[in-house]
Amino acid sequence: MSAATRKRANKVQSQQSLHPRKDKGRVHPSAAGSLADDVVPFHLDLWLTLTLENWILDFGRPIAMLWVPLEWSPLNMPSVGDYFHMAYNVITPFCLLKLLERCPRKLPLGSSVIYLAVIFFVMGASLHLVGDSVNHRLIHSGYQNHLSVRDNPIMQKLQPESLVDSFELLYFYDEYLGHLMWYIPFFLCLVLYFGGCFVPDKGRGGRMPVSAWILTIVSAVYNWYLVTEGQIFPLFLISYAVMLLIFWYNKGNREEPDVNGYFMLYSFGLTLLLVVTWVGYLWNDQALRVRYPGLIYVPEPWTYYSLYKAGNY
Repeated sequence: MSAATRKRANKVQSQQSLHPRKDKGRVHPSAAGSLADDVVPFHLDLWLTLTLENWILDFGRPIAMLWVPLEWSPLNMPSVGDYFHMAYNVITPFCLLKLLERCPRKLPLGSSVIYLAVIFFVMGASLHLVGDSVNHRLIHSGYQNHLSVRDNPIMQKLQPESLVDSFELLYFYDEYLGHLMWYIPFFLCLVLYFGGCFVPDKGRGGRMPVSAWILTIVSAVYNWYLVTEGQIFPLFLISYAVMLLIFWYNKGNREEPDVNGYFMLYSFGLTLLLVVTWVGYLWNDQALRVRYPGLIYVPEPWTYYSLYKAGNY
């Protein structure tokens, strides 16, 4: 190398040392200010968005359907609750994708499984949107939620009788196929995220900010409604068991969940306690026993409301 070339190289190096690249060390805004001690922040923006839209757009949907005057949404048009459901079908998968983007570690199954899960989620939630819309419109015509489709008085008056089969098919899309395609991908995304939120164990003991503890309680109460009304207790229990297995496996490798992982563990544990309390409270209810004759007895809150609190609405 000539002397002139060496001189130019030294000049470039000195300029680089005086003017370092501005994007070096750039981090995700949600993690800004937390990398000094290697602490993953609590994703308050996403968890709060999920909590609010779950309460307003999912739990509040049937309430809006029942209490908004029919003049505002005639029976042959979408109700305000249907628009709630449409918004839910867009916001929830978006939040799940953003949450999975913030995993501290790369997910082992890759992005293809996540995209497929979100696609199935939207399909299942859309099936439920149609079935649930028709079901709640039927309530205004005397349909009783605590009875099966074929045992409802208004169904027994239908002619020809084969029309009842069509309503049972609609109920199947709503309560079975729609729920499975909706909730299996939903819990799969949450379990995948939980598996990716482990960090080296530094004895922090799952410290959570006050906002996380408040959201733990609020989220657990909603999850109780989701598990009971959606009739997905086995799926929820399997998901929680898998999370516990992941927790103990990583604990053996001297890793612990970050604050978001502990938030999920605590909210799921409180949800389980609430579901067990609900089932114990209604354990000897003979009318609900007839409605839910299977091995797993988890009554739906809206069925209980229809039977004891509102009569036939």
